[in-house]
Amino acid sequence: MRALTNWSGALAGLLLIVCGGLVQAALPGLGPTGFSLIPLPITLQVPALLLTALVCGARSAMLAGVAYISLGLFQLPVFQAGGGVNYLLDPGFGYLAGFLPAAWLTGRLARQNGMDNLLSLAGAAMLGLLVLQLCGLANLLLGGLVGRWNGALPQLLISYSFGPLVPQLLLCCAVAVLALGLRRVLLLES
Repeated sequence: MRALTNWSGALAGLLLIVCGGLVQAALPGLGPTGFSLIPLPITLQVPALLLTALVCGARSAMLAGVAYISLGLFQLPVFQAGGGVNYLLDPGFGYLAGFLPAAWLTGRLARQNGMDNLLSLAGAAMLGLLVLQLCGLANLLLGGLVGRWNGALPQLLISYSFGPLVPQLLLCCAVAVLALGLRRVLLLES
C-alpha cells in the first residue's frame, strides 16, 4: 500500500510541477482600477515541488523531480527555456538538479514530529528552497570559474538566483498554507 501511495504522490507531484511551469506566479494587489494581479518573475515549478514534498513526503517528491527532469531532458519542453540534453549545459540546470536534494530534505522534514503548524512547514519549505538555491549557485560559480557561460557572472547570479529569491520565499509561505490544509484534509500525521 505504501508503494501505491508513493507512486500516486509522485504522479500528482509531476503533474503539479509540469502545470506549475505553465503558470507565471502572481500576487494579488490593488491597482488604480481596483483589484489586479502583480506578476512575479518566476513560475510555480519550485512551489509545486515543495508542496509535493510537504504533503506526499520525500520519496514521492524525489520521484516527481526525477520524472520531471527526465521529461525535460528527453525533448519535452517542460523547462523554462524548452528541453533537451543541451539543457545540461545551461546556467539554470544547477537549479533543476537542486530539485532532488530540495525534495528529499523538505519531504524528510515534513515527516518529523511537530510539523503540524504553518511556521514549521514554511521553515521546511524555505530550507528546501535554500538547498535548491545553493545547488544552482554552485553550478553558476563553477561554470563562471571555468568560463562556461556566455553572459557575465554577476548578471547570471541576479537573473537566476537573487532576482527570483524574494518571490520564491513569499511563495514558500503560501505553500505552507496549502500544505497544512491538504495534510489536514488527507489526515496526514507528522
